Amino acid sequence: MRERIGLLLGSPAEGLWLGTFHALCARMLRRHAEYVGLTQSFTILDTDDQLRLLKQVMAPWQIDIKRWPAPGLLGVIQRWKDRGLTPERITPSEDSDFANGHARAIYTAYQARLKQLNACDFGDLMLHVTEILRTRPDVLAQYHRLFRYILVDEYQDTNTIQYLWLRLLAKHAEGPANICCVGDDDQSIYSWRGAEVENILRFEKDFPSAKVVRLERNYRSTRHILGAAAGLIAHNSERLGKTLRPGREDAEGKKVSVLGVWDSDTEARMVCEQAEKLRAQGHALKEIAILVRAGFQTRAFEERLMQTGLPYRIVGGLRFYERAEIRDALAYMRVLSQPADDLAFERIINVPKRGVGPAGLQKLHAAARANSLPLTGGTEKLLEDNALKGKSAAHLRQLMEAFASTRDILAREGHVVAVEHLLEESGYLDMWRQDRSPDAPGRLENLKELTRALADFGTLGEFLEHVALVMDHDENGQDDYLSIMTLHGAKGLEFDTVFLPGWEEGVFPSQRTLDEGGLKGLEEERRLAYVGITRARQEAIIFHAGRRRIYANWQPSMPSRFLDELPDEHVVRHDEGEKTPCWKPHRHCN
Repeated sequence: MRERIGLLLGSPAEGLWLGTFHALCARMLRRHAEYVGLTQSFTILDTDDQLRLLKQVMAPWQIDIKRWPAPGLLGVIQRWKDRGLTPERITPSEDSDFANGHARAIYTAYQARLKQLNACDFGDLMLHVTEILRTRPDVLAQYHRLFRYILVDEYQDTNTIQYLWLRLLAKHAEGPANICCVGDDDQSIYSWRGAEVENILRFEKDFPSAKVVRLERNYRSTRHILGAAAGLIAHNSERLGKTLRPGREDAEGKKVSVLGVWDSDTEARMVCEQAEKLRAQGHALKEIAILVRAGFQTRAFEERLMQTGLPYRIVGGLRFYERAEIRDALAYMRVLSQPADDLAFERIINVPKRGVGPAGLQKLHAAARANSLPLTGGTEKLLEDNALKGKSAAHLRQLMEAFASTRDILAREGHVVAVEHLLEESGYLDMWRQDRSPDAPGRLENLKELTRALADFGTLGEFLEHVALVMDHDENGQDDYLSIMTLHGAKGLEFDTVFLPGWEEGVFPSQRTLDEGGLKGLEEERRLAYVGITRARQEAIIFHAGRRRIYANWQPSMPSRFLDELPDEHVVRHDEGEKTPCWKPHRHCN
């Protein structure tokens, strides 16, 4: 960025403060650290150090870390910091019941300990500087003189503390506010990490003399793609409004396709077949993307792509079977299928925590070797002899009983029900249900998808063999990959062809977002749909399935309300010969 500015100016861009919000605040804080009780040599803690410190601070409260894990509490504290809330500014309405209502007190102790260590975390960089600007008029006046012009990109993604910092710097009594913000309110899709679309919506009220310039000419997408996206986003009430116009000479292009298919398996097959056809016609795979609403949706496409031999990459995340929770669940299955699998048992013996430390594990290994047994057998032997004591003995006994009861269910009711029972009785699912970290719900969705995949195989052994082959899949040095990513991860990217599967109620818009965010959540989901459609340069293809597998059973799906909101003049709706029970607008599945 600095080099580009230098080229535009025709001279080196010296004297400019250029960087992210946090980078600029770190620079400011080094200058004024003494005003918040730090020295200029303060340390910025990374996430691991923050968690280790927070666990130490939590100790006096004797918090149940299984129910209230440190990462979840750290998330609560960071959200307070993103909203500009120091401990003393947290009102009862803004307080949290996390950690049995002790979150605010722990936050206070955490901040005090950071000061003792001459340290701060990432959130403190902006919080401390904003506090300094609020309470030190002399420092604020210094920056008013220094920063005559302020330019901000991606303004729609700013959070509360960034907004407060900008207002303090831009508004002063000596003259007009010289601030230029660039942003698109229709692409504000990060509320889950603190972004406030209201910041850009109220810009004209905050700066009444501001001039608004609408950048409405789009050089990426065709007329029909822009028309479909504009018609959809027009259903949002909280927006500034604009009229997108294509800037390309070849802007006519194809209409956006909406395909209704019988089920999610057909959806995955058709997407991959169309991608294969595009490749045969000379299209580069790197110009093709599959954009999903949630990470659990990638599994079906990954497996189909591997069957067809099309190289792919997961952008911004791990492949489905490489994710930690999936590897844990597979380890449980491996022990269920083969009790002699010591590596798998070692992985899950302390997941969730069962109090088995290095010494305890060494004792289990010794018993297994002494009796010529696998690790599971050695554990059972020690339990029978009452050679294990304390909480770890109770937890291990519960684990071994869970495996024993699951093997009975496996023989009677099959592998799908058995695996569901094992993950439940072992406490593994409950571990993620009680985890308050932001990614816990997504991990639970991935585990549900894993149990759906089980139903496609006759036995547990067949499934595990399939997974082993999938995980051994090698791309053979390919450099042309189809991309699979979430809609959130696709922002800022573009592709010739974009597939948008899973446009059904509950999947997209996400039911969890609707439950937690209500109308605001719905409008953000609609903005996410707008972002997805406008990633396409030439062709956007939307899929919805008439039914999806929920565990071992097929359940009917209702088309997303967003499909009804797409204007007919820019969309062609068809079912590609696969009769589906509910693909036409306004029809519901019973």
